Amino acid sequence: MIAGRQSRAFPWPRGASSVHGVPTSSPGGVTPDIEPFAISVPDADLDDLRLRLERVRLPESETVADASQGVPLDHMRALLAALRELDWRAREKAWNAIGHFRTVIDGLELAFWHVRSPEPGAMPLLLTHGWPGSILEFEQVIGPLTDPVAHGGDRADAFDVVVPSLPGFGFSGRPARTGWNPARTADAWATLMSRLGYDRFGAHGGDWGAFISTELARRFPSRVAGLHLTMPVASPLPRDRDTATPAEARMIERRDLHLADGYGFGIQMGTRPQTLGYALVDSPAGLAAWLGEKFAAYADTRAEAGGGVSLDRQAEGIALYWLTGTGASSARWYWEALRWTPRGAEEENALPVTVPTACTLFPAEPWPTAERWAGRRYTDLRSWHEMELGGHFPGLEQPETLVREVRDAFRGVR
Repeated sequence: MIAGRQSRAFPWPRGASSVHGVPTSSPGGVTPDIEPFAISVPDADLDDLRLRLERVRLPESETVADASQGVPLDHMRALLAALRELDWRAREKAWNAIGHFRTVIDGLELAFWHVRSPEPGAMPLLLTHGWPGSILEFEQVIGPLTDPVAHGGDRADAFDVVVPSLPGFGFSGRPARTGWNPARTADAWATLMSRLGYDRFGAHGGDWGAFISTELARRFPSRVAGLHLTMPVASPLPRDRDTATPAEARMIERRDLHLADGYGFGIQMGTRPQTLGYALVDSPAGLAAWLGEKFAAYADTRAEAGGGVSLDRQAEGIALYWLTGTGASSARWYWEALRWTPRGAEEENALPVTVPTACTLFPAEPWPTAERWAGRRYTDLRSWHEMELGGHFPGLEQPETLVREVRDAFRGVR
């Protein structure tokens, strides 16, 4: 067991050379600082979750006919039913088959999936999640990205995929001190890729993953071959409100509305995460409501889009937060990140990104961005694709589209 491990993870025996056929060594040889491990939460934790779900106390129904007061009672009951019915052991088996590893970087244990492609010329690709997501956002795209031939694609589009859990999320360690913001995380990601033997690689992200990937490309432009974002970190300048096209004006209105009516959660986590954390680690219903609200609000729930993030997928993500006890530590991420994040377009544009960048925009994204705003910060903007379906969680909502867009984004920079 790695010294200082803070997450609930259960190690494979030291000396193991592979997990389900996935090597634990870098291309140049054995990497002793990395070890595989299997997820196996104690039975007592699963029993405790069942008992808490059996004793849930729910409030009366909302007094409106929509979700303007938060998660509707009927939806909450359905989400809790999905959580009760979740077969965690089956999901553990599937996740362990992917290739789960851990290493200590900058004093913190970081857990990650690492899957090598069967194709010898595969490009290394780092996929970074956000909140209320997790590495599970990418579970459905790993196979097509690493083995495109087996999924009807071209072997030239193959990737070696690395999917780390953010500090304080999933089976990564929970920071005991301040300082783990997107910049420090980007530095840790660069170290992780070096430790895996990858000098040059691509990076993808949405939500906080977009902030980290952007910072990674900015800080290590010689190493990041290309960048793909679903939520580019670029804002309108004050003068853009006066010169906005009709489409841009709608984006500005949507951003303003989200700040005024949909971002209360971010203010709470960014100012008093510890206070909130007591509820999130003590009540599975409270945690489910806190995460589930955004899984619904940020997804494309139209029937033609597939209905958004399924209740089963939401339940898996919620259970991961619950069983790792990361409700408070993931909330503290906002406290750290909001003290680091550039304030407005001027500060963002003063931190330009020069690496080749491709962006894919989904219609239900709560932070819509215009191409000309992004072009000021991402100075080598190679492509800009606006989709007709999908939302903030493309890996869960539209995985085939995300795979196609990622492949397209990196073809010119391999």
